Amino acid sequence: MAGSIKERSPGSWSLIIDLPRERGEKRRQKWVTFKGTKRAAEKELARLVTEIEDGKHVEASKLTLGQWIEEWLKAGAPGRRQKKVSQRTLERYGQLLRTHVKPKLGHRLLQKVRATEIDQLYSDMADAQLITPRTQHHVHTVFGGCLATAHRKGLIATNPMEKVEQIPSPEAFNPENQEADDQEIDGIDEIGEGLTETELAKLIAGFKSRTVYPIVVLAAASGARRNELLALRWSDLDVGKKTLRIERALEHTKKFGIRIKPPKTKRGLRTINLDDDTMAVLLKEKQRHLRLHAGIPDGAEVDLSLIHLPSKALMFPALTVSFTTPRHPRNFSRDFADRAEKLGFGKTRFHDLRGIHATALLDAGIPVHTVAQRIGDDPAVLLKAYTKRKRTTQADEKLSEAIASLAAGFLSAG
Repeated sequence: MAGSIKERSPGSWSLIIDLPRERGEKRRQKWVTFKGTKRAAEKELARLVTEIEDGKHVEASKLTLGQWIEEWLKAGAPGRRQKKVSQRTLERYGQLLRTHVKPKLGHRLLQKVRATEIDQLYSDMADAQLITPRTQHHVHTVFGGCLATAHRKGLIATNPMEKVEQIPSPEAFNPENQEADDQEIDGIDEIGEGLTETELAKLIAGFKSRTVYPIVVLAAASGARRNELLALRWSDLDVGKKTLRIERALEHTKKFGIRIKPPKTKRGLRTINLDDDTMAVLLKEKQRHLRLHAGIPDGAEVDLSLIHLPSKALMFPALTVSFTTPRHPRNFSRDFADRAEKLGFGKTRFHDLRGIHATALLDAGIPVHTVAQRIGDDPAVLLKAYTKRKRTTQADEKLSEAIASLAAGFLSAG
C-alpha cells in the first residue's frame, strides 16, 4: 500500500493513502489532514498505512462518549457475549453512567477519551465520598463494558480502560454506609459478620406477630433471594416431598413496573429441600389464605381441601383479596430493615438472611458447591465472599474438631 504527503500550508499536511481496490474498481484514496513538522507527518503516514494494512484502522468520528453511552444502553448494553441484560439491570447501568460518567466525560469525543481522564474521574469519586467504594467499582465495571463494546465494534482503535490505574476496589465496602437504592444483590458478593443461632432466633421471633413472618422464616431457612421469594406460588411447594421449586423472580423497573420473570441465570432455576418446621409455617400460612379466600372465620371447622386458590396464587401476595398481586420489593425491604433496627439489630438488611444461611451451611461443613446450588449462586463467588469474612466461634470450633479428629487418626496409627 502506497502513501504520500502534500504540504497545504506551513505546518499543515495532507496525508494521501492509496487504498486497496478490487479488479475494475476505480482508484480509492484516503486523505487525512495533519498539522506538525514534515518528519512527524511522515511518521503519522507510516502509522496509518500499517493500521490499514493490519485491519486496525478506525475512521475518525465526532461521536461523543455521552452519545455512545446512550447508543449502548439503547442496544441493551451487550457485553462480551453480545447478549442484552435484563430491563432492571439496564436501568441500573443507565443510572450509574448518567450520574457518574456523563457529567464529567460525556462531552469528550469517544475516540479522544484517555486513561488519565478515567483515572481522574475515579479519583474524584473517591475524594467526594458520596458513594461507597463498592458502587464506585460498579461504575468501573459498567463503564468498562461500555468501552469494550465500542472497541469490539471498531469505534475506537484502543480501549483506554486497559491502561487505567485508579481502579476502584470493592474490598473497602462498608455496610454502614451503603446507599439505599432498589438494586437487590443477586449473588453473595459480600457476607457480613452474620448472627449467632440465638440472635437469629431472636430476630425472626420479632416478626412473629406480623404477616411477613412466613417470608422471613423461609428466607432464613432457604437462602433464597428476596425477589425469588416474592414471586413464589403455592403450586411451587411440593408438600409430599417437602421441596420448593424456584423458577421465577420479581423484577421492578421504571419501564414495566413490577412484573414476574424467569431467574436471571440458569443457576436460579432449582428445587430445594425444606425442613419440617419451615413446612409447618408455610402450611399454616396457606390455611390462612384458604380461609380468607372462602370467607371462613378462624376457628370454624371446615374441610379446607375443598377450597382452591387461584392457579397463580402467590405465597406472599400484597393483597389477600386477589392473591396474585405481588408485594413491592423496595417497600418490603425497607419495612424489614426498620423492624430489625427497632429490635436492636442495627442496619440488618433482608438480604443479610441469605448470607447468614449460606454462612451457617458452610460453617457446618457443607461443600461449597452444594451450598451454591441451594442458593442459586456461583460457587467461586460464594467461596470468595466466605473467605473474606471473619471466622465465627462456630467455625473455629468446627476447625478444632476436624484437626483433633485428623490428629487422633494419624497418631493412633503410630
